[in-house]
Amino acid sequence: MREYQVGDPEIDRLIEELVATAGGGANADLIEEMIVTTLKLLRDDAQRGDVKLANAALKEMRYPFRIFSRFKDVHKVSIFGSARTKPDSPDYKLAADFARIMTEDRNWMVITGAGPGIMEAGNEGAGREKSFGVNIRLPFEAEANAHVLPDRLINFKYFFTRKLIFVKESHAFALFPGGFGTMDEAFEALTLIQTGKSPMAPIVLIESEGTGYWETWEAFVRDDLLGNGMITIEDLGLFTHAHDVVEAADAICDFYLNYQSQRYVDGKLVLRMLRGPDDAMLEQLNDEFADIVVAGKIVRVPASASEILDQDALEADRISFEFNRRHLGRLRQLINKLNTL
Repeated sequence: MREYQVGDPEIDRLIEELVATAGGGANADLIEEMIVTTLKLLRDDAQRGDVKLANAALKEMRYPFRIFSRFKDVHKVSIFGSARTKPDSPDYKLAADFARIMTEDRNWMVITGAGPGIMEAGNEGAGREKSFGVNIRLPFEAEANAHVLPDRLINFKYFFTRKLIFVKESHAFALFPGGFGTMDEAFEALTLIQTGKSPMAPIVLIESEGTGYWETWEAFVRDDLLGNGMITIEDLGLFTHAHDVVEAADAICDFYLNYQSQRYVDGKLVLRMLRGPDDAMLEQLNDEFADIVVAGKIVRVPASASEILDQDALEADRISFEFNRRHLGRLRQLINKLNTL
C-alpha cells in the first residue's frame, strides 16, 4: 500500500485502477502519487493562479524529458552568454569554435537558450544535428535562432523549469561574457554544485584574450567572497578559466577521463568510474581525504540493489564513503585524483 494517498479508500482504489488501465509500468507508484498531489490541490481549494502554475510547470517538464530521453547516452554541454553579442565579436567566434570542437572532435552535443548572440554562436558551431535550444518566451526575445531543429527546440514560460532542464541534462557548463542572465547561470551552477544539490560537473569560464571579463569576476570572487570567508579556497577549484577553446574543451573532457557519475545509496556517496583504484591508491585516498569522510573509510563496492534495479551504470567500478556533504571543493579534488588513474 502506498504511504502517500488521498485517504478515501474508493478514490485511492480508482487512482490505482486508472494508472493500471493506462499502462502501469515501473513508474506506476510515482504516477499515482502525482495524481494524489493534484487531487489534494483540489481538496485544498488552492487559488486558481497556483494551480495554473503547477499545471504549466508539470507540462513544461514532461515535454523536454521526452525530447532529451532520445539522447540520454550522449554528453551535453550548456553554453551561456549574452544575447547581445554581435556576430563580428571575438567572443561570438570563440563560442562557435568551442561548440564546433565539442561536437566534431569530442562527440558531445550542445544546449543553449536558443536565442541570439552567444546562444546562436553555440548552435551555429554545433550544427543543427548536435544542437538543442531551450527557449524562454520573452517580450523582446521570443524567436529562436535558425540553428536549432524544430524537434530539438523547447519553449518555456518559466525560468525555473528552464533552469531545471539545463541542470538536469547538462554534463558541463561553458560560460561566455554576458549580462544578468549569465551571472545568474554562473552562480546558480556553482551554488548547486557547491551545496551538493546537483551532481559534480565541470564549469568553464571562457572569454577572448585581453577582454578581462572573467578576470574581473574572478577577482571579486577571490577578494570579496574568499577574502571574507564566505567560500573556501577549495571552492575555487569548482571552475576553470580559459581563453583557448581547446583548453576549455580539455578541461571539460578531462573531468570524465575516468570518473563517470555519482549517486547516494543508503546515505553514502557512490562514485562510479571506468577504472577503480587499486589497494595502494585506495590507501592514499583515505589518507588524503580523511577530512571529508564522516565515519569509516573509502572502500570499493559492487553495484547496489537500487542501482541494479535502475540499471544504473552497472559496468562501472565504484567506491563509496560517508561524505560530509559540505566540502564539495574537496570532493572535486578527489575526483581529479581518480582521473589520474
